[in-house]
Amino acid sequence: MDAILSMLAGNLLAPTILFFLLGLIAAVTRSDLSMPEGAAKIMSIYLLFAIGFKGGANLISNGLTWQTFATLGAGAALSFVIPFIAFFLLKLMTRLDDLNAAAVAGHYGSISIVTFVTATSLLELNGMEFEGYMVAVAAVMEVPAILSALWIAGSKGNATQSRKKLVRDIVGNGSIVLLVGSFIIGAITGKEGLQDLDPFIVVPFTGILCLFLLDMGLSAGRSILENRHYLTPGLFGFGCLMPLIAALLGFGMGSLVGLSDGGVFLLMVLAASASYIAVPAAMKIALPQAQSGIYLTMSLGVTFPFNIAIGIPLYLWIATL
Repeated sequence: MDAILSMLAGNLLAPTILFFLLGLIAAVTRSDLSMPEGAAKIMSIYLLFAIGFKGGANLISNGLTWQTFATLGAGAALSFVIPFIAFFLLKLMTRLDDLNAAAVAGHYGSISIVTFVTATSLLELNGMEFEGYMVAVAAVMEVPAILSALWIAGSKGNATQSRKKLVRDIVGNGSIVLLVGSFIIGAITGKEGLQDLDPFIVVPFTGILCLFLLDMGLSAGRSILENRHYLTPGLFGFGCLMPLIAALLGFGMGSLVGLSDGGVFLLMVLAASASYIAVPAAMKIALPQAQSGIYLTMSLGVTFPFNIAIGIPLYLWIATL
């Protein structure tokens, strides 16, 4: 037990997690701490570029195997199934109507790329290896959850709007384009390309991630303050329980396809995270009547802080059992 607590405490004290907590505390205490306008966007572009490029370079170094395709399929299946479980729990634990429950559920099948990047950084700090193609799994898991949410909403009599625009926005989403594009370029250039960009995408990566998570902590704290009237005990409980259930599903899938401990951990993190970029944009188009204050507060204000502060260290411990 002492070893378990020591490991959890060590992971909680990682610089990335502590900077997020600093931003969260600063926001809740109404500090005037803030990041320069536009800085967060520049840092997010850098992080997506770096993680995508490194993933592609690592993939080509290790080669394509049956496990690669099995893991991609497992990720897509998790993304599609999780919203149905989330919808069932929401109807059981909260008083949300079908439309808002479907919109919230869709966020939990998709992924938070920032949570994923934080998890990969923690693995690197601990010297643990993981499959380089996991970044491709992250990209695959963006879309199926949106389809599930629309399926649920449609089955409950909530017609979607502008389907062509929705598909166009999903395919052209900047985060997905940059992540997938960087991954492909990394795969094309391989180890040589990674060596050329090493001083730019490897050395400063953790420092930039710390600053970005400081800003995310500020955003999450302010979202909680502004939308706290939405946070009923049932919703808050769901926001903490659903990631744990999804992480266990990710653990099962990762173990089934034979991933390394690091790979299992990353699949758990992807399954447990909730989108606050791609899915909210899709819901505004497809389910405009759904209340954005509810689903954004749940994904960014509750589940994101839970995963960063508690979930990630817990999932890493479970993955290494």
